[in-house]
Amino acid sequence: MASGLVSSFVAAIQASLSVLLVISYGGIAAHLNLLDSKNGKAISKICVKMFLPALLLVKLGSEMHPGSAHRYLIVLVWAFIAHTVSFLIGIFAHWAFNMPDWITCAIMFNNTTSYPLLLIQSLDETGILEALMVGDESTRTMIERAKSYFLVFSTVSSCLTFAVGPRLIDTEHAPDSDDEDKVSSSQATLISQDADDEDDLEEGASTPNEQSLLLDPSDRNRTRNHERHFSVSNITFFPSKPTFTTIKRRPHYIPLPKWSSFNARTKWWLLFFYDFLNAPLIGAVLGAIIGLTPPLHRAFFASTYGGGVFTAWLTESWKNVGQLFVPLPLIVAGISLYTAYQEARQTPEGGQKTRIPLATTAFVLVIRFLVWPALSISLIYAIVKSEGRGGLLGDDPMLWFTMMLMPTGPPAMKLITMIQVSDAGVEDERRIAKILTISYIVSPVLAFTVVGALKASQAAI
Repeated sequence: MASGLVSSFVAAIQASLSVLLVISYGGIAAHLNLLDSKNGKAISKICVKMFLPALLLVKLGSEMHPGSAHRYLIVLVWAFIAHTVSFLIGIFAHWAFNMPDWITCAIMFNNTTSYPLLLIQSLDETGILEALMVGDESTRTMIERAKSYFLVFSTVSSCLTFAVGPRLIDTEHAPDSDDEDKVSSSQATLISQDADDEDDLEEGASTPNEQSLLLDPSDRNRTRNHERHFSVSNITFFPSKPTFTTIKRRPHYIPLPKWSSFNARTKWWLLFFYDFLNAPLIGAVLGAIIGLTPPLHRAFFASTYGGGVFTAWLTESWKNVGQLFVPLPLIVAGISLYTAYQEARQTPEGGQKTRIPLATTAFVLVIRFLVWPALSISLIYAIVKSEGRGGLLGDDPMLWFTMMLMPTGPPAMKLITMIQVSDAGVEDERRIAKILTISYIVSPVLAFTVVGALKASQAAI
C-alpha cells in the first residue's frame, strides 16, 4: 500500500513538473529574445479564435452521444457550482479581510484548459491512471474522455470570464484621466492564455459595458467611480438609474433592428448576455450538436467505410489544428510571466519596488491548492459513496477524478487582462504578475491533489 502510494505520488510529481517545464520554455524563449510579448499576443489570439474551437468541436463531438449526454450535464452543473462558491469566497475575502477587489477574480478563475489538459496527458504517460480503468477500454479512450470533461468546464469558465470577470473588479479608486486609462503597449502585450480567452477579454475592454463603449468620454469620466456594475465593494449587480439612463447610442456589434426602442435596462441585459458569445462557446455548441445527432456523428467521426464521409479529411484537419492548443498557451503563459515579472522588478516612479502582498498571496495559494482540493475530493467522494455507481454522478471513475481536479490549480493568466480592462493601476498589475509567477512555480504541489483524487476515485469504484 505504501509503495503504491509513493509510486503514485512520484508519477504525479513528474506530470506536474512536465507542465511547469513547458511553461518555463516560454520564459526561456522570451529571455533569449526568440519570442516576445507581441508574438505571444498573436499566438494567444489564434489559440482562442481557431485552435480551441477546433479542439472543442472534435473532442465534444467524438465523445458526446445520447448515452453520455448526462455526464456532460453533470460537468456543466459542477462548473457553475464551483465558480459560484469561488465567487463567494472571493467576496468574503474582500469584505472580511479588506483584500484587493481583484481577489475575487483570482479565486474564481483558475487555469481550466491548457494546464489540466497537459497534466492529464502527462499522467497518462506515467501509467497511474490505469487504476481507473473499468472493463476493457484502453487508457487512450479514458484520456480523450477526460479531456472532453475538462473542456466543458473550461467553456463555462470562458463565458463567465467575458461576461462577469471585468465587472468583478471595483475601480472606485481608478484614475479619472483618459491618459491613465490607456494601457501602455508593453503592459497590453502581457496577455497570455489561460489560455483560453485572454485575447478576447482584452477586446472586452471595448465591449459590453456602459462605461466603455456606450457612454461618451465625458459621461464615462463622470460616472466611472460611482456606477461600475458588478462592483465587489457594493455588489451593485442591478445598476441604478444613472447607469441605465446614460446609454446614448446603439452599439454596432448587436444587429438588432429596433435597438433604440428598447429601454435602458433591456439594453444592459442584452449587452451582458452578448458577452457570453465567443469562439470557444460556438465550437462547444457545434461539437455537442454533432455528437448528439447520430447521422452527423457518424458522418464526422465514424470510419471511412462506416459512413464517415468527413472523418479522413475535414475532421482530421480539425483534430490536427486542435492539438496545437494544448502546449502553445502554456508557452505563451511562460512568455507573459517572464515579461510581466521583468516589468514588475523595475522601480516605479516613487522609487520603491512593488511589494508582494503576502496575506493576499497566501490566501490565493491556500484556496487554490489546499481548500478547493479538499472540498472537491471530499464532496465528489461522498456523493459517489452515498449514491453508489450509476447514481447521481454516473458510473465513470474518470468523470469523478476530473471533477475533483477541475476547481483546483493556479489562477488563470487572464487576471492580468481583467486588471487592464478595468482601469486598475499599474501597481496592481505588477503585484498580480508576481502572484501568478509564484503560483505557477509552486504548482507541482498539485501532485498531492492528483494522488488524493486518484485514491478517492479508486475507493469509490
